Amino acid sequence: MAGHGFHVHGPHDHELEHAAHSNDIFSSKIAVMTAIMATVGALLGYEGGATQNTAAMLKNSAAINKTEASNRWSHYQAKSSKQNLAELALLLPASDVKKYETEIERYKAEKDQIKKEAEAFEQRVVELEKASDAALHQHHRWAQAMTAVQIAISLAAIALLTKKKWLEYTSYSVAAAGLGIAAFAWMHI
Repeated sequence: MAGHGFHVHGPHDHELEHAAHSNDIFSSKIAVMTAIMATVGALLGYEGGATQNTAAMLKNSAAINKTEASNRWSHYQAKSSKQNLAELALLLPASDVKKYETEIERYKAEKDQIKKEAEAFEQRVVELEKASDAALHQHHRWAQAMTAVQIAISLAAIALLTKKKWLEYTSYSVAAAGLGIAAFAWMHI
């Protein structure tokens, strides 16, 4: 049935269609600005989604590194237990002192290396968490900018329907505020 010219659209679409085929400068200007704002809004939405994904990936990497740090600390504890057993074995009569002293030194060296690895993973967790928080903050800025542009588009539609000049200017002002917020997002502020 769509091939027979049947279609349904809302009042805003109807006004835009008429504006495109008329000499009404007011309507034409709002129609063009609405299209521009919609395009800008799509770009802001993309940026918001991208930064949200980045924040999630960083948070996931932090969790993986936290698990690795925990694994290293567990390994450290196991080496400490083995070192303690070797130290206790030294107290036994007729123990092989040289063997256990060598084991104790080996466990100490292994523990030092494991400790460095665990601390490095913990430091990486702190860095990843901080980067994730920054990306999430940036995502919120993109979302705020997108919301402002959506409100500006709605105000433009109302201005088009009511033919109110002050609503047109309000729409442009809100869109400009959205662009200002987008600039903050771009600069990571």
